[in-house]
Amino acid sequence: MESIVEGNEVLLFYGWWQLSVCTFAFFALLAIWWHIGRIRKDHGQVFLAASILCWSLSGLVEIYFASRAQPNIIVHEGLRSVLSLFNSLFILLALPWFKYLPSQLDTIIKSKYWNYIIGLPFIFSLLPTLSKMWTGETSSMISELDVYFAFLTLGFLASVLWTSFQKRRLPQLAYLSLICIGITIIAQVYKLTDADINLTLFSAIFKTTLIMLFFALALSWVKELTENIIPESNRLKLKLFVNKESSTKRKRYAQIDGIPGLDSEPISLSPSNYDLLYRFAKSRVEAKERWLEIKPKDAILGVDYDINDHNELKRLLQALLDGIFGSSAWTKEQHYTPLKESLFELSQKRERKIRLKLLPKNISIQ
Repeated sequence: MESIVEGNEVLLFYGWWQLSVCTFAFFALLAIWWHIGRIRKDHGQVFLAASILCWSLSGLVEIYFASRAQPNIIVHEGLRSVLSLFNSLFILLALPWFKYLPSQLDTIIKSKYWNYIIGLPFIFSLLPTLSKMWTGETSSMISELDVYFAFLTLGFLASVLWTSFQKRRLPQLAYLSLICIGITIIAQVYKLTDADINLTLFSAIFKTTLIMLFFALALSWVKELTENIIPESNRLKLKLFVNKESSTKRKRYAQIDGIPGLDSEPISLSPSNYDLLYRFAKSRVEAKERWLEIKPKDAILGVDYDINDHNELKRLLQALLDGIFGSSAWTKEQHYTPLKESLFELSQKRERKIRLKLLPKNISIQ
């Protein structure tokens, strides 16, 4: 994803800018990974840093050829294309490490064939480019291979960045990421034409904005790791209600208020999940000391238990989380376990008894 040279002076300035800024960004991203990602065995930031390093090396290429009186244009363009291809490759290699992926692309990016999906187009683009540098023969199709590979990269990157920022409740950054990708695509399209436009300026703009987005993504990840999304039980409020849509059809809802940064919305529950939550709420409001009992493995025949097994409670929590954060937009560590600990408490006597932890005054049943 490189720009066309406008003149030696511009090229020299652009090369030094690219070398200094991208080198700094490379080490800064590695520093974030060293302190956090390395401990969590998350190597996504390493690949993103490597992609920025390719831009830094490209700056060295620009400086070298700008200082020569008669530079070899084919080698110059070839080196830029090679570094551009590696830049795109490292970005694509980083995508499987992203926590939030679009549902329509999740199985593809997470599959064991992902390296082949991106590796084959990379090789088919790299080999003709190296051949052009070796033989000195120029071809419009060969010189544009890095652009086509960049289009593939930008398509995946736009979708993943949008999903990542949206799932972390950062919609402004999600829209900014689309604007940045849009500018980058425009720059790539102009490279395919003979339009008289300053592509060096385009390149400087989209590289700067992409670097800033990578840092915004890293900081949003750090924010998610450090913040307590689910508050303590005394700050949560629960409301249960049923809407009668017809004589035979009813919709059952639960609404949980008190989660910071979220506008509480009614959560539609299945009859079984609603009935279980209703039993918890009713027993907590009407009899503060009453506990619900989970059916043991050696249950006595003929005895009715409040909860048949732990899976009932698990399904209820998953339904609540899907309604609050969206399906597949929550994790066990950051959402499931904290919500379970805030909503429910187990008997200290370990009698397989459990009750709603919320304050009775914070529970409303309509």
